[in-house]
Amino acid sequence: MSSLVLLSPGEARALRAPERLRAARAETIGLGPFSVTFARPAGGTPAGRHDYFSEGPYWWPDPANPGGPYIRRDGVVNPDRFTRNHDDLGRLGECVLTLALAAFLLKDEAAARRAWHLARVWFVDPETRMNSNLEFGQAIRGRTTGRGIGLIDTRGFIWAAQGLALLRESHPDERVDAAVVDWFREFTQWMRWSTKGRDELYNGNNHSTWWVAQVAAYGLYADIPAAVEQCWALFRDYLVPHQFRADGSQPLEEARTRSLSYSAMNLDGFALICRMAKRAGVDLWNYRTPEGAGMTRTLEYLAPFLETPSKWTKPQITPVRDGRGYAVGLAGLDLDGRGEWLALQRRWGAPRNAWGLLLEALLPPGA
Repeated sequence: MSSLVLLSPGEARALRAPERLRAARAETIGLGPFSVTFARPAGGTPAGRHDYFSEGPYWWPDPANPGGPYIRRDGVVNPDRFTRNHDDLGRLGECVLTLALAAFLLKDEAAARRAWHLARVWFVDPETRMNSNLEFGQAIRGRTTGRGIGLIDTRGFIWAAQGLALLRESHPDERVDAAVVDWFREFTQWMRWSTKGRDELYNGNNHSTWWVAQVAAYGLYADIPAAVEQCWALFRDYLVPHQFRADGSQPLEEARTRSLSYSAMNLDGFALICRMAKRAGVDLWNYRTPEGAGMTRTLEYLAPFLETPSKWTKPQITPVRDGRGYAVGLAGLDLDGRGEWLALQRRWGAPRNAWGLLLEALLPPGA
């Protein structure tokens, strides 16, 4: 269990502490702990106290049938849905990775202790641990108590796994680490073989991408070789042929009401998969179908629109956020002769979150 998930050992040794890491550590050290048991939804769900629960973001009361099943408004977020478990899961991933970076790069023992504590409360302690499944993710009132599509909610666990992998190297807590590994093995098993997990894998669009990114990350952290190999095969045999066209477009994302945002978010997931694979000795960055579809072609297609979103003529009902994601930066780091992509990432900046801290630590000076 020596994998550093998104990093090689040499990259980890060469990381530089970003200027804002100390401030981020100070803001983070007092947050949490977090647990799905700390806030529960109102009645109407069979989800138990230890079950993660969320509601689909684009589902609304039906004006023509008040009190009836909710109806969908794609891309329009319902602010009144239950979000506490979702928000706390995201905060967990952010805090663990931020504190782990402080521990790893600044030799901060207090940050390490706090990160392990947050992990223990969420994943290990009997009174507060989350059940290792997502049977009740993205429920819809009046329609379903949970859907496989809810697995998009757990992307924050990728950052938690990355942080814990760094802590394992710098400030190990073997007891908590072993228990968290067991949790991720159970969760990965559920993702791979449960009905909801399989539904998410074969959802078809960015949900399939992020399923693969998650299973690869958890498989690397928890040492599940079969799961990791499955992910590389799925990338070649399912994700790229199903989602990319030879011209670089992503039709399943471009059909959405926020097509540029979803195209960028999907490409970020692809980039994480490529990066993890490269550290495992597998080149997916340069993989192409017989028709010519592949990751680099899609990056070449999308990067100009991320640089100048006003050129995008397909549906985008909300402004593109200031951050343009990180696929371009990861590709520039991993691919020779793509210095212009590193320059683009520098110009756009890293995401203003824990993953952005790690990306800043990776980017070479002046890139």
